[in-house]
Amino acid sequence: MILASGGAQAADLGIKAFFGNFQGGGVAENDDSLYFGVTARDFDVDIQPTGQGFSVKWTSVIRGGGTPGKPETRRKTSTRTYKPSTRPGIWEADKSQDPVNGGELSWARVIGNTLTVFLMSVRKDGAYELQQYDRKILPTGMELVFTRVRDGDTVRTVKGRLVKVGR
Repeated sequence: MILASGGAQAADLGIKAFFGNFQGGGVAENDDSLYFGVTARDFDVDIQPTGQGFSVKWTSVIRGGGTPGKPETRRKTSTRTYKPSTRPGIWEADKSQDPVNGGELSWARVIGNTLTVFLMSVRKDGAYELQQYDRKILPTGMELVFTRVRDGDTVRTVKGRLVKVGR
């Protein structure tokens, strides 16, 4: 039985497996983290069905800078709604726009137990920026890995763990 299952790949989870509200925390790192440390983050991710697709709302609370007893705190919230594309397993954002002309292109996919959301933009200097959010469903909740790449160079990586706190 071990030999038979060793080469088999797990089937992709359906999008319904990701529905719910998840909360947790993690740390952000970049090339300067060795010298300046990492920043702590709190996360709230809410994934819900919408029509034939789904919406993802995520909030990051960023703690860094300031003094050790009173760090500076910033809060960022984003929401995207996705609908099925003409290609199976790929969803397109309702409000994607041409990144060359100042818009943002966004799409999502599920591979195995990971929902990946991509956000792509083109900066004023022509450099591209790609943000990738990998949200992996685990028996204990969700693992988050966020990566921001600018012109092929990784600018920031954020890793965290979240638990499901609601539907």
